Amino acid sequence: MPRFHQRRDRLRRLLRKTEADAILVTNFTNVTYLTGFTGDSSFLLLTPKDEIVLSDPRYTQQLGEECPGVDVAIRPTGTELIDTVVKVIKAAKIRGLAIEGGSMTVAFCTELTKKLPKVELASTTNLVEQLREIKDKDEVAEIREAINVAERAFAVVRASLRPERNEKEIAWELENQIRLFGGTRCSFTPIVGVGPRGALPHATLSDHCIAESDFILIDWGAKGRLYVSDLTRVLVTGRISPKLERIYGVVLRAQQAGIAAIKPGAVMKKVDAAARKVIEDAGFGKRFGHGLGHGIGLEVHEGPNLAANKERKLKAGMVVTVEPGIYLPGWGGVRIEDDVLVTRTGHEVLSSVPKEFGDCVL
Repeated sequence: MPRFHQRRDRLRRLLRKTEADAILVTNFTNVTYLTGFTGDSSFLLLTPKDEIVLSDPRYTQQLGEECPGVDVAIRPTGTELIDTVVKVIKAAKIRGLAIEGGSMTVAFCTELTKKLPKVELASTTNLVEQLREIKDKDEVAEIREAINVAERAFAVVRASLRPERNEKEIAWELENQIRLFGGTRCSFTPIVGVGPRGALPHATLSDHCIAESDFILIDWGAKGRLYVSDLTRVLVTGRISPKLERIYGVVLRAQQAGIAAIKPGAVMKKVDAAARKVIEDAGFGKRFGHGLGHGIGLEVHEGPNLAANKERKLKAGMVVTVEPGIYLPGWGGVRIEDDVLVTRTGHEVLSSVPKEFGDCVL
């Protein structure tokens, strides 16, 4: 498939800047990105001219279906994958091998060094990940579909909310609806926080019911075929309090300021600062304790990151979340999150769930 060839060629160009002859890709998600293969327990050896997926007999047919034209080395039953890796590297006469420092275990690296004493290993960081940051049109289309599935699922779940429903049941129903609308699964375990539990940015699911509070925070996403979405909304399920309306308004204005700052060349920490200033000016700066957003794609958390310490610039093709929040222990939390594409001229908000305060009242 042309796009996978292009991705591998881009990685080869990055590899030329190192002293290595080849790279062993051991991050399974990176293998998927470079080949289209969706299984696990498999590596990719990329040389200047060849690409070889190293796998096991479970995936022989799947490899042929998902990445035709890519050479495959299947480890014999009863042997370890490292033995096949060593055999293929020796046959390729590789002298300098780049490895993924973020995914290869110390134990595997130590064993590889023992078995390949004449091969010099060079640890690399984020070579493939930096390619993954810039989405092509097919990737953007898949993210759009994942957003569409998530939004349709949310609409059904929202309409079915009842006082007696608890956090676990809401999360389970979200996953059910995502599958019914064609998604593979949730892109992560949904975060559902009733009232005070919304103050936990990564709250685990509990038996707390909607009736226990006047509002609920729901953070969810769908996985399409390969790509994911990530959204958050707060719903008012009971009395509308002035405090909730005020804090919600601050967070919404902060999100709008962050989104407005997104364009090619914008420094990531300045995008974060645009949203953070709104919250700080309202007196809640200490209650916004995480970065403004992160990249999404094959994974729900990948580069780039919109945070106060990120000096890099945004580029067209990046897709990021924008999700400011205010969290008050004992009271609750408000977070509003959308998925945003950096375009050549600015940005496009890909998600469309209504988020004005009046739209969030059940």
